[in-house]
Amino acid sequence: MERELLLECQRNDRNAQRKVYEKMAGKLYSVCKRYLKTDEDIEEVLADTFYKIFTKISQLQNPETFEAWAKKIAVNECLQKLRSREMLHISLDENWVHSSDTTVEHISFEKDILKLLNFLPEGCRAIFNLFAIEGYPHKEIAVMLSISEGTSKSQLNFARKKLQELLINQNI
Repeated sequence: MERELLLECQRNDRNAQRKVYEKMAGKLYSVCKRYLKTDEDIEEVLADTFYKIFTKISQLQNPETFEAWAKKIAVNECLQKLRSREMLHISLDENWVHSSDTTVEHISFEKDILKLLNFLPEGCRAIFNLFAIEGYPHKEIAVMLSISEGTSKSQLNFARKKLQELLINQNI
């Protein structure tokens, strides 16, 4: 992201904020989609993310890290949304099911993976995203979600097994 554009955002320049929004909205939408299922939740969290970005941008030390910083805000906002709706329940229930009218369609690989993630329980999906996609270590995930490190590891293992089952069953 351009240093001057970010400085203008720090001065609350609405045109600069619009430009940053246009450059980042797609990327941050994709991050939110990995954690949340409904478009309404994604849009709400995306709005909250940009609000936080623009109100906290003066805290950004290094403009070169802006995208990673914004992404981290989006992840934290998604987790906050899940916590606030008490959706982040960690469960090793082997009887996890999805609605019978939901089918996994063969589409592009990235969309396949995103669609498959929706079949995981919320807690498993959050841990899978944080570890496998965002790159957080189990110790940090445990702190973020107020769980033990062992629970984080077992949930990741559970998520991987379920994703493998889905991939095999759907021939993806």
